[in-house]
Amino acid sequence: MSDSVRPFRIAIPDAVLTDLRQRLHATRWPDAELVDDWSQGAPLAWIQDMCRYWADTYDWRAREALLNRFDQFVTTLDGLDVHFIHQRSPHPQARPLLITHGWPGSIVEFHKVIGPLVDPTAHGGSADDAFHVICPSLPGFAFSGKPTATGWGVPRIAQVWAALMARLGYARYFAQGGDWGSAVTRAIGAQDVAHCEGIHVTLAMGTRPKVEGEPTPEEQKALAGAKYYADWDSGYSKQQATRPQTLGYGLADSPAGQAAWILEKFWAWTDCDGHPENVLNRDELLDNVMLYWATNSATSSARIYWESFGKALGKIGPVGVPVGVAAYPREIIVPVRHWLASDYPDIRHFATMPKGGHFAAFEQPALYIDDIRTYFRMLR
Repeated sequence: MSDSVRPFRIAIPDAVLTDLRQRLHATRWPDAELVDDWSQGAPLAWIQDMCRYWADTYDWRAREALLNRFDQFVTTLDGLDVHFIHQRSPHPQARPLLITHGWPGSIVEFHKVIGPLVDPTAHGGSADDAFHVICPSLPGFAFSGKPTATGWGVPRIAQVWAALMARLGYARYFAQGGDWGSAVTRAIGAQDVAHCEGIHVTLAMGTRPKVEGEPTPEEQKALAGAKYYADWDSGYSKQQATRPQTLGYGLADSPAGQAAWILEKFWAWTDCDGHPENVLNRDELLDNVMLYWATNSATSSARIYWESFGKALGKIGPVGVPVGVAAYPREIIVPVRHWLASDYPDIRHFATMPKGGHFAAFEQPALYIDDIRTYFRMLR
């Protein structure tokens, strides 16, 4: 199989954009929620307003050009095309950093941090903190290939990411991730200890509570977050883990449906004081939705849940490299340090962040960048 690395530029066909506008204008809307908050889901008036903006004001070509400022490539690994940003630093002391997104995110999450990480001196930092940034799209997401057979769970993705780093010529590298990216990063730290020198995560996916006696305030917050998630916030996960195909028919056909399915999570999981537009602007929110809609990847991206929960995710062993953790206060379940010990035996850095939520790099780029630099400085 070819080991070529092929240049890539985002170029959504005009026909896709025309079809999108037509579908948005022709949307058949549901009746409005019966409450004055988000407890029944994303409010009708806001989703209608977002979709009007998407159809009539949002300029995809300008946003596409913004994303295309990064160097992008595609290569075939384990029979699947993998799309990735590979932004090399101008500084000779730069170290490779592999960053992985999750669902319902994408490479869009990192558009504000790649530049400062790659060229810190251009953003008020030190060349000693420079990274070569490698940021792939998960299998089935955006511009990566869609698996045509089962078996693409977290451990396999981690193996493919390790192979990607080897193909790019990086014998030693760091890795970072949130959401599914944290699970993939954890798997890399368990599986590729010969090459990965350290990992950093913002979510401890798969880690179980370990409460002895009366819970501490930190534990109480995490337990309350876990209960709320189980009771009120995890329906999407159960659906994607059990029937992603059934879900996909509606999301593939309706951009309004796709937008609502994703945007509701940016209300639920960001540190936004009640509204997603308090922390991210409309263009940023829609950039991320566009990567799902334009590539028709609602179903293929959802399958990571089907592949992983109760299956491959539970087979990841303890991490064998140094670990950094950033605990953002509005994370779905805020990491508790001593709960992590069995899965992450060598925690070198644990930062309690002053603000921010699930989409750390997207929401709080300055805090994210500072924490990444602080932790990996220990391992350089």
